[in-house]
Amino acid sequence: MSPPPPKPEPITPRILLRAYAAGLFPMAEDAQAEYLHWFDPRERGIFPLDRLIVSKSLAKAIKARKFEIRVDSDFDAVLAGCAESRPGREKTWINGTIAALFRELFDMGFVHTVEAWRDGELVGGLYGLALGAAFFGESMFHRAADASKVCLTYLVARLRFGGFSLLDTQFVTPHLESLGAVEITRAEYRRRLDAALAIEGDFRALDARTAPEKILDLARGR
Repeated sequence: MSPPPPKPEPITPRILLRAYAAGLFPMAEDAQAEYLHWFDPRERGIFPLDRLIVSKSLAKAIKARKFEIRVDSDFDAVLAGCAESRPGREKTWINGTIAALFRELFDMGFVHTVEAWRDGELVGGLYGLALGAAFFGESMFHRAADASKVCLTYLVARLRFGGFSLLDTQFVTPHLESLGAVEITRAEYRRRLDAALAIEGDFRALDARTAPEKILDLARGR
């Protein structure tokens, strides 16, 4: 009998950063999967940072301060929310390896969250990885209407204010498309990624107390 193939070398946070800088991103088959798969799609999803679609109802929810928005306050809870099964997505691509890697990168200051809280409870959020002036959106979730969309609006405002030039969504779903996400070719994505990595964005430049009206102006590209 031939010996079993050697196990792949473990992925470290630094390897993950290099992969993102090269245009790759990992996903697992499901939560129980032992290994990760690397993706480099022909068509890449992005959010143009000056073209977020903000509906009247979403703007109303933001102006009314329907949620308390926090940044980087509870990464583990956001990750758990993103990994929850829900109608239309019973399986998650977030396995233990991804969770551990992104937790380390959060502790290192590369991963960030935007969170929606109501009455002391986390009701929506998103997380992603920041490199240079690129932000790689990983996942988002909601347990209350509009919560994830409000977080996305605050994220876009924060990225614009902080000098970011690229918001990567990996793939485009009908939901993301309704908010302004578009597909670009792999070559165009690489061009934009290289340009974004050549400069440095500041995720924390925007004051957490910024008025909702200013958030909306920034998110709408004004």
